[in-house]
Amino acid sequence: RTKTTWLPTFFKISSFMFHGTKKRIQAFVIPHSHMDVGWVYTVQESMHAYASNVYSSVVEELSRVKSRKFIAVEQEFFRLWWVNVATDWHKKQVRQLLKEGRLEFIIGGQVMHDEAVTDVDDAILQLTEGHGFLYETFGVRPRFGWHVDPFGASATTPVLFALAGFDAHLISRIDYDLKDDMQKNKKLQFVWRGSPSLKEKQEIFTHTMDQFSYCTPSYLPFSNRSGFYWNGVALFPDPPKDGIYPNMSLPVTKETVELYAQTMVDNIKQRAQWFRTSHVLWPWGCDKQFFNASVQFMNMDVLMNYINTHSDKYGVAVQYATLQDYFQTVHQTNLSWDVRGNQDFLPYSTEPFQAWTGFYGSRNVLKGVARRASSLLYAAESLFTRYRISYPDGPVQREWALDKLKALRWAVSEVQHHDGITGTESPKVADMYMEHLMQGMMGAEELLAVILSNKGFVVVSDSGNVLEQHIIVYNPLAWNISTYINISVAYAMAVVLDDDGKAVPAQIQQSMESSTVYDLFFVVELGGLQYRKYIVQFPQSHCDTGSACGATHVARVVTFKKKNVSQWKRTGRKLLPVLNECYKLMFDQETNLLHSITDRQMRVRVQQDFWEYEANGDVHSGPISDNYIFTASGSAIPAYKSVAMEIVPGKVVSEIRQYFYREEEDKNHTYSVVTRVPVGFEGRLACFRLEQSYKVGPLEINRETVFRTRTSLKNNRTLFTDNNGYQMMKRTYKTFVNNTIARNYYPMVRAAYIQDDSSRVVFLGERAHGVASLSQGQLEVMLHRRLWNNQEWNLGYNLTLNDSSVVRPVLWMMLGSPSALSSIYQQEALELQHRPVVMPIDQPQKFSGPFVQPVVVPQNLHMQTLSIPGWNYSPDHTQHLHSLNLGRKSEIDFDRILLRITHLYEGGEDPVLSQPTVINLKEVMRGIGELTRVQERSLTGTWNISDLQRWSWKTNEKQIDFFSCTTQDFNVTIYPKEIRTFFIYFK
Repeated sequence: RTKTTWLPTFFKISSFMFHGTKKRIQAFVIPHSHMDVGWVYTVQESMHAYASNVYSSVVEELSRVKSRKFIAVEQEFFRLWWVNVATDWHKKQVRQLLKEGRLEFIIGGQVMHDEAVTDVDDAILQLTEGHGFLYETFGVRPRFGWHVDPFGASATTPVLFALAGFDAHLISRIDYDLKDDMQKNKKLQFVWRGSPSLKEKQEIFTHTMDQFSYCTPSYLPFSNRSGFYWNGVALFPDPPKDGIYPNMSLPVTKETVELYAQTMVDNIKQRAQWFRTSHVLWPWGCDKQFFNASVQFMNMDVLMNYINTHSDKYGVAVQYATLQDYFQTVHQTNLSWDVRGNQDFLPYSTEPFQAWTGFYGSRNVLKGVARRASSLLYAAESLFTRYRISYPDGPVQREWALDKLKALRWAVSEVQHHDGITGTESPKVADMYMEHLMQGMMGAEELLAVILSNKGFVVVSDSGNVLEQHIIVYNPLAWNISTYINISVAYAMAVVLDDDGKAVPAQIQQSMESSTVYDLFFVVELGGLQYRKYIVQFPQSHCDTGSACGATHVARVVTFKKKNVSQWKRTGRKLLPVLNECYKLMFDQETNLLHSITDRQMRVRVQQDFWEYEANGDVHSGPISDNYIFTASGSAIPAYKSVAMEIVPGKVVSEIRQYFYREEEDKNHTYSVVTRVPVGFEGRLACFRLEQSYKVGPLEINRETVFRTRTSLKNNRTLFTDNNGYQMMKRTYKTFVNNTIARNYYPMVRAAYIQDDSSRVVFLGERAHGVASLSQGQLEVMLHRRLWNNQEWNLGYNLTLNDSSVVRPVLWMMLGSPSALSSIYQQEALELQHRPVVMPIDQPQKFSGPFVQPVVVPQNLHMQTLSIPGWNYSPDHTQHLHSLNLGRKSEIDFDRILLRITHLYEGGEDPVLSQPTVINLKEVMRGIGELTRVQERSLTGTWNISDLQRWSWKTNEKQIDFFSCTTQDFNVTIYPKEIRTFFIYFK
């Protein structure tokens, strides 16, 4: 990846001084292969061309020579090899190599997840998936991070790795100028406290790779072939029959050994200058390496032996190592390390015109489907758990159900790869992710339908003249909610009855998509993890408003004249109000745009519209934008010449539809935004959310579209965005010599806001976007990109992002005082992510029996996971290892429930909600069944928390005593920002 591995000019260093005295440098040569789960080639293509051969040949070569070692990273490829390719001999050898510490699993997740646009829940899921397999199969628990390729580093990742029991973490891709500075000052290693609330309790020692990153230097002064890669470059689609690959390095012979040795030693010495100890981590490998481990090790054995034999001359000793070998040695130096607080390393630039902020918005459709799949999985997991506990012998076959959940877990984990959800893959790989996600979602929907009793159609009821449809609505959150849901129906009138036969407030209106379809909105009130049945009836004759029909409001569409931008004159004079119990929105009839919003206290000027950046596609005429990179060739320009508007005043929602036309004479609009204002929800969360649905595309080539909100707030271009939905980061505007616009873009996963002393404007998303505040009071969200360029590298790998799709993201906007909104935006973000699941069903069979009891946690806590993982290992580590040694295969444990509860607030964020919260798990779970046993575990479940002892690293800051967390009599105290993981068992 020339683009993605920055290799600076190699220079020679004659001698190396260490702390004023000459000291022998110890180089830890770490053999590895960076194996992208996707990117240019599909998983199937990669397995066939090289990935299977990596594991087969590495295991064979490590078995031959005792000194050889290797680190294995992504579990998806390893698991596919283990299940489909590995022979019994290979499997036996893997177990032996693990025992000897010569094969080491690093990270241990399904993938090396992206850090900018992944949601914390999905990062935890993919880590848990991989860790569960490794622990169940081998009894091993990874202890080190190796995030060598994600594009920038989030402060959430080190917290998750600490919670999973890791002793040290490793990153590589950070801003080129910052890395340069850290190298010069020997600051590449530090202790990272990623969470300001958890502080040193979840700190982790972090190593930043130097400028050579994770690949071996590719330049050899004596040869034009790539350095230290004797197996050459992987060949697609098929490995060569004769074993001769392109670009195989010159063999190490009598003639070349000294040249190789000098090159390697010079590089080791160059790197040693940038670190505080005389130990150098020397990664040996790169993308798709070690598919022929025999030729690799054969040459390196000779070379390392030569260097060690002449160690006095070179001042360097070399050894094969795992990451554990390196970190353990550094840990034993007992040095004191600098502390880094919760700053992240985003955004990431490789040079002045290469800001990797484009991928925050690339492949918006894939980003949306990935998050939707994650939400569906979340709902299916908890509903299946409820079902299993209530009906252990119920008709839904448990192994079948678990297979459905596992397929979706696999697909959601896979797409978190740093070339997956990022949108930086080739089209065929994007199609692969989509196919796996869609198949997994279909399976989960099938499971939900079976649990909730079969699929649904419009059916004729006994009375013969009323068409009706039965639907079940499930609330997957452990909070009571009051909201509206929207379904499409084919009739102009409908009545909605709840499970008591009472008419529910509803509203029906003509759909904007089609003249034969109607939108039916109705109010649902649901307890935590509770489902209810609703009957939608379609009266075929006139319906008396005095009857149940009176509960349904028939809303009419009011159309306003299309306005051309060129004819705007006296704006701000003819204002039209749209109200609910929380806001007054004013729309300007001169422009058909939003003019202002008034909440209970104050009015804020707000204007919203679509703008476009025009990208350069010719590398010969300047910097380009692509999948990864955003390079604005100038300021954005308005993307429309005229605007049309419709307003639908309602009693459940009032809807404002705005259509933006690229040219005045265009018949079809290019962009639209529908703003829904909930009505009748006073005193409830739904009152505060203004739901905006966008329709964007297909775009013209080399356009990047943003939705820009300009307000009267005085935010000094300061923006707040979330790190993976886990914590908020303050982003102050920075000015650069070049590329200032792109370098002020940040990822928004769940939330972003701007504020001044009196007001805050918050946006919440159901998929990731790039966001920026480029002028006073402004916040822009990049919704879609369509790019093409003529860079050879991009064309060769089909990475030009010619994305002609139509995207339909949703944002919720909220406005109010900073203190009022800080108490609700986290909960609102989760309510957007996990909206009620709506399932049509046949005429119902009783699944629920009696009314299902709600399960509710306090509003500052969130039930992050409730699932049956289906692991077969004993929670007692000694017993589990004993079973593995005897080769016993245990049964799947369907009674072990994985529960995670997280505290949503930072310490000091809110006077009430930031307090530690005590809950009694037995009481909380009573709605599901009687809890008999609780055991606290590490984040991914593989450690009993009382057995977990992480390495302690000396720091230059005083340690303060920290709260201990004990569980007695089912009572748990959860402190700000904690994520607590438990195995729980029911009677």
